[in-house]
Amino acid sequence: MDATSSRKAQDAEPVGGGTATARAAEVPARRTGEPVDPLAPYLAADFPWYGLDEGWNGRRWLLQAGAGGHRPGQQRSIDYGSLGHGEEPPKQQEAHGGRRFAVVVTVARRPGRRSADGTGLLEATSASSAAWLAGSGLLTATWPGQLDRARRQDWLDQQTALAWDLADDLAGPGWSPLTLPVNGLPQPFRYRESEYGWVLAGEAPGVLLGAYGRGLSAYALGFTALQDLTDYHPG
Repeated sequence: MDATSSRKAQDAEPVGGGTATARAAEVPARRTGEPVDPLAPYLAADFPWYGLDEGWNGRRWLLQAGAGGHRPGQQRSIDYGSLGHGEEPPKQQEAHGGRRFAVVVTVARRPGRRSADGTGLLEATSASSAAWLAGSGLLTATWPGQLDRARRQDWLDQQTALAWDLADDLAGPGWSPLTLPVNGLPQPFRYRESEYGWVLAGEAPGVLLGAYGRGLSAYALGFTALQDLTDYHPG
């Protein structure tokens, strides 16, 4: 990846939370005052969503889906999204050390796409795209609670730059191989640990797959394509 491709996550716009194996091309429009359905962005995706397999019997919850670039006058298409497992990281400033969770990031395979302003093109998505999204997700979920707002931003900027560099070099010494089941079959991933938690990235049928977590061992996890999102959004 080069500097242009680093915009693929930064140019994506969060549009909601949820997941399922749906088949629709674009995000449906919403009328003013109409309640937001957290599943809607996921139901609008044109790729399968992945979560932890039946070996996980804990809590499951929705995060958000991300819309990519588009031409002026067109709706944004969904490019990625995440599903949470375990204890949801708090949104308020506090230490996150006691939270145990794993988040699965599904990224659409895109041969190339437009930037958010519709004026340029971004590189095709790759396993590095999944690694970047997982790495930045871990940072957001585990930032040191004792930092004030200004120092937190400095910390995030520094760590995000490091996460990008690492994602750009999945074959490098910062990562190690790890094989985990995907739809019941062994699949190779690239894996790394830090004081904040762990991150992994690889491929799955139809998509690119990333994950991050803390307090749970990645070595005991398995992934599966989801046919139903009821467990993530029972309401």
